[in-house]
Amino acid sequence: MAAGTIKSGAIQKAQASKAVAKGGPQNIKQLIMQMKPQIEKALPTVITPERFTRMVLTALSTTPKLQECTPKSFLGAMMQAAQLGVEPNTPLAQAYLIPYKNKGQMEAQFQLGYKGLIDLAYRGGEVTNIYAEAVHENDEFDYELGLEPKIKHKPALKDRGEVILYYAIFKTKSGAAGFKVMSVEDIRKHMNQYSQAAKGGFSPWQNNFDAMAKKTVIKQVLKYAPIRTEFMRAVAADGTIKTNVTENMVEEPDETIITVEAEPVTQQEGASREVDMETGEILDQRTAEEKAEEYQAEKSLQGE
Repeated sequence: MAAGTIKSGAIQKAQASKAVAKGGPQNIKQLIMQMKPQIEKALPTVITPERFTRMVLTALSTTPKLQECTPKSFLGAMMQAAQLGVEPNTPLAQAYLIPYKNKGQMEAQFQLGYKGLIDLAYRGGEVTNIYAEAVHENDEFDYELGLEPKIKHKPALKDRGEVILYYAIFKTKSGAAGFKVMSVEDIRKHMNQYSQAAKGGFSPWQNNFDAMAKKTVIKQVLKYAPIRTEFMRAVAADGTIKTNVTENMVEEPDETIITVEAEPVTQQEGASREVDMETGEILDQRTAEEKAEEYQAEKSLQGE
């Protein structure tokens, strides 16, 4: 995983502030060109700064809504992709820069794709094999859980029918292995619960459901894999908005505002919370920041 050497000082803040003051989509493009030295320091050797810059500029052209995002958030999403060494908004499906309404304004959100997730898992050095597949209704598929879990998938040679399941498998150097199976219905429920941007027209959930379903089941199976903390920290960057450009973007807090809907509380659960004696309402004493942190931690564990 590439580590950048960007300083979160006056240069980046002054550039972003200048772009915001001038307004207009062209400023983000100018800012990208000004950031080329920092991009070069952050990227792994397999991706040249010129190629990465072209990819980012293409993303701006093919998704015009990105041009409406705040320059700081766009730079934050771009630098997360650069430091992780994944290609944004390309057919490789490694990562995405997505326009997202946040705090009443359009901001750029960084999302990992399933191939980016696989690439990061391999780079960690522990995983020797990992992949995800779709199961169609006419395929031959069977699996068992328990002390001796088994999985068998034989795709139909033709007329495979609709996709009904997704599964992911991993194997490590130590010989540990595991798999996870999820139905399409389970995937959709997971999407609605954990992906705030899923209903947006620019979300890869809308444009490439198959890839995002594979990403979800890969995230789920990796919860059982003996992998390094560094990899999990990289995964935690998935689905985040960050406006402070630093040498270690994974350490920066997510600035996405999470809308937490109220849920019914049982009498037992309410016993440990304060109660408004006039209305009988059970009061949640957590701050908005604490609620957002709890939601983000849960989302990171559960996947998209």
